[in-house]
Amino acid sequence: MAVIVVTDSSSTLPAEITAGYGIRVVPLHILADGRDLREGVDEIPGSVWRSAHVSTAGASPQEMRDAFDEAVRASGGDGVVGVFISRQLSSTWDAARQAADERVGVRIVDSAAAGLGLGFAVRAAAIKAAEGASLDEVYKTAVDAAARATSFVYVNQLDNLRRGGRIGTAAAVFGTALAIKPVLQLSGGKLAVREKTRTSSKALARLVDAAVDAASTSGDGAVCVAVQHLEAEERARGILTQMRDRLPQVHETLIGDLGAVLGVHLGPGALSISLFRHTE
Repeated sequence: MAVIVVTDSSSTLPAEITAGYGIRVVPLHILADGRDLREGVDEIPGSVWRSAHVSTAGASPQEMRDAFDEAVRASGGDGVVGVFISRQLSSTWDAARQAADERVGVRIVDSAAAGLGLGFAVRAAAIKAAEGASLDEVYKTAVDAAARATSFVYVNQLDNLRRGGRIGTAAAVFGTALAIKPVLQLSGGKLAVREKTRTSSKALARLVDAAVDAASTSGDGAVCVAVQHLEAEERARGILTQMRDRLPQVHETLIGDLGAVLGVHLGPGALSISLFRHTE
């Protein structure tokens, strides 16, 4: 058999990748209008992130126990590596830790990321597992890959971030200036302010500049670029074109939705750029 990789739905990996590598995905939750909707399992209204009465919740310890037990059986005893959304952004990692502590052969990784920043680490671990690597080797691959992923985020409106409490220390920076168009960076597992601009065009330009600078200064090796969006596909494709034009070392690109759970916190018009640096 082989080591099985488990992640959560915030990784937003395409179905062909999760299915192709046997990655198990534990759904996160959206709480809306008295309903508990599981991302990737239940039908979620496309306008859910526009509601002022919606929130999200991480996976529960019992959901993690069930996922780990199934994955352990599927691994034939080779073990399980769980790679999850930053513990600074969700309770999901803590739930995974509780479940993993009760089981032999399960190791977990805090990716300090979300979206395809997390997804890159998950995929790297799954590729290593498919090569027949040991539990320790797959775990080390996940840790190393998570450290080589970087994400930048443009938020078109601050209402969702403020409502969901994900601005953190940035709240004091922004005050009540909801007209500001911020560029954020996932740093230390938290969303931190990188740029403050007054217009979306300036913010998007700075978003691309920040990603290009990060890719250009992170060492040798080919770069994967993922652009994700919420109701902003045309802008996302334009950003991806700019990244290709400005970074000759790009060898792979991905484009997709941010997903419902991240969308609840980032709001319509949000865009992100995630980078992953290969070591070879």
